[in-house]
Amino acid sequence: MQNQQQEMDLSPEELATRKEEMLKFYTDSLPYLEAQFKYEEMLMKLDEVRFKRTSIQMQFAMMMQGPGPEEEENDEPDQNTGEEFRTVMQQTEDSSKRKLKKS
Repeated sequence: MQNQQQEMDLSPEELATRKEEMLKFYTDSLPYLEAQFKYEEMLMKLDEVRFKRTSIQMQFAMMMQGPGPEEEENDEPDQNTGEEFRTVMQQTEDSSKRKLKKS
């Protein structure tokens, strides 16, 4: 509000001088702002690359871990292959054939 009152009190010559000073200030500041923009843009790109790399590493770790115990329990019997069924049956038969020797 005080700035508006000061501008109204300025003569047209003083106002033109202030405008020229402001224009010079902003023009002189442009190289610094451009440098800051490039710096911030590079930081943003680095953050994006880091995020992508981290998410890929997490996806890879989850793939290598395999299904959790909850997922294995939720499997339906229809999803088991015949080979898995035969293996389980064979193990059951082998365990029933073994008997303790009497001494």
